Amino acid sequence: MRVGLDIGATKVLGAVIEADGTVVAQSRQQTLPGADGILDTATAVLDSLAITLDGVLPSHIGIGIPGIVDRHRGAVSHAVNLGLGGDWFPLAGQLADRTGATVVVENDLNAATWGAHVLSGADDLAYLSLGTGLAAGFVLCGTLRRGFHGAAGEIGHVPVDPEGAVCSCGQRGCLELSASGSALSAAWPSAGEVPPAVALFAAAAAGMPAAVAARDRFAAGVADAVRMLGLAVDPAAIIIGGGVAHVGEPLQAAVTAALHAQAATSPFLAALDLASRIRLLPDRLPVGAIGAALIGN
Repeated sequence: MRVGLDIGATKVLGAVIEADGTVVAQSRQQTLPGADGILDTATAVLDSLAITLDGVLPSHIGIGIPGIVDRHRGAVSHAVNLGLGGDWFPLAGQLADRTGATVVVENDLNAATWGAHVLSGADDLAYLSLGTGLAAGFVLCGTLRRGFHGAAGEIGHVPVDPEGAVCSCGQRGCLELSASGSALSAAWPSAGEVPPAVALFAAAAAGMPAAVAARDRFAAGVADAVRMLGLAVDPAAIIIGGGVAHVGEPLQAAVTAALHAQAATSPFLAALDLASRIRLLPDRLPVGAIGAALIGN
């Protein structure tokens, strides 16, 4: 068994994982910001997991974390939502000193992509993450593709609308502005504890015209992302994940309908049959923690 930690801006989720991806135990804590906060939160999660395993944790800990990751040094920088700036934070070394375990650090999207590979059994896939932003990861012929600069899959920052709004990356009209959790929240703000994606799809299912229009615009943007992945990489499977994916089958149905609409006037796209490659993972599985634990296994 191994331990995986999925470190995010709001929570650190830890899980003890068997080699086939089975989750043995889970624990989560609210993330404390900054280098010391991240280390303390991760330690608290590990202590909680150890209690469930009679005080003894597996000797391998894998971590998925946002930002720029130097895997060889086990360090992370520019994880701004976690309070980390441009200085390298040697997370692996410091956590290893506290636990005595072997610690491996990976970018969180790459970890989730590997988790999707483990859970789906697909050796040739693109993992499309619909979270706050929009990005993709790749496992091609069983190998994780990180890219020369670690920027493989940053499709959210491909400009698609020359007249669109300015993106946080400095470009104009990026795909992320129409096909991401943030874009959906802006299009359909939700009061209370109901996530915007759930509220939007429920309102659309009830026949509210404005919700139907907003859902279809969002689904068309996600379909654009799927088409981009299909044309660039031609993977056997395109697995949709991230927070918006918790909507489940209604999201898949909307994106599938948008892909069929795009292919209706293009025999070329129709021949690629991108809609048939879309998959969703079973809901609520800690895909990032699973991938972090098993990556490189």
